[in-house]
Amino acid sequence: MSLITTILISLVALLHFYFLILEMFLWTKPKGIKTFGLRSKEFAEESKVLAANQGLYNGFLAAGLIFGILSNNQDLTVFILLCVIIAGIYGAYSTRKTKLFLIQSFPAILALISLLIENNNLTI
Repeated sequence: MSLITTILISLVALLHFYFLILEMFLWTKPKGIKTFGLRSKEFAEESKVLAANQGLYNGFLAAGLIFGILSNNQDLTVFILLCVIIAGIYGAYSTRKTKLFLIQSFPAILALISLLIENNNLTI
């Protein structure tokens, strides 16, 4: 993979590792409550198990991307990037927050385009 593609994929992995931290460890803290617009500390406490589960899935996405980079497994990397893109689209649709699409899906779309151009699977 080229340097630019590796950087873009790494950025997506870092974002998902950050989501893991927010959802697993900061959900009930002021940072998590503010980031996710939770209605109260009590709601955060009641939903922290669900958030932790969600964070774990984000960690798996990050790990898959890192593994894809280190093993140069482009099929796996494409698959994980597509999963990230679809999750971001669904998240933006279900929450009615366009910002979610921009934060989650857009970097993955850029990384995927870079990877496909690099492999001559996409021509512009």
